[in-house]
Amino acid sequence: MVHAHGARIRVEGLQPAQVLAALVGVAFLVYGVIGFARTGVGGFTGHHEAGFWRFSGNPMNNLVHVVTGALGLLLAFGSGRARTFGWLLFFGYGVLFVWGLMITGMVAANPFAVAGNPLDLTTPDNWLHLGIAVLGLVIAMAPARRKVRLPDEDVEPITADGAQTSVIERVEDDDHAGSTREIQPRDKRGPGLAH
Repeated sequence: MVHAHGARIRVEGLQPAQVLAALVGVAFLVYGVIGFARTGVGGFTGHHEAGFWRFSGNPMNNLVHVVTGALGLLLAFGSGRARTFGWLLFFGYGVLFVWGLMITGMVAANPFAVAGNPLDLTTPDNWLHLGIAVLGLVIAMAPARRKVRLPDEDVEPITADGAQTSVIERVEDDDHAGSTREIQPRDKRGPGLAH
């Protein structure tokens, strides 16, 4: 990235979005694996009494959690990827929140009533999904940190055959705003020769 004053900015270290994506990924993986241990794999889309606290759980719901967790861990390896994971959480769990509101009858009739309730959603699940969607938005919008400002290097172009080259430089002053000028080439000598 190039700053307006000509200095390059390089972002180093783990970004907050990456840390959050990794933590959310681990939490989803753990929740999904424990869910499978409690519900087993029978009655994949049915109702199970083996939920957590007030939240329901069935094998399909657990599979969604494991896949979400694995995706979070994979996308945590890059700042932009982690933000993509945040957007996926925001939109995916936002839709799941609205669908859950329709399933539980809190908003309107469910247009997907023929699909039933394959994730065994309840009212507490809806509010949990709203919280996850908001967390996804936080991950997606997390600011980048640990910026390192590096000065521009005055690098002279090198050609293989020793031909002269021109360098075009952008002029950033009030008199010549936005204009360019050609810098005269320097006499190029091979390495190790006296100048």
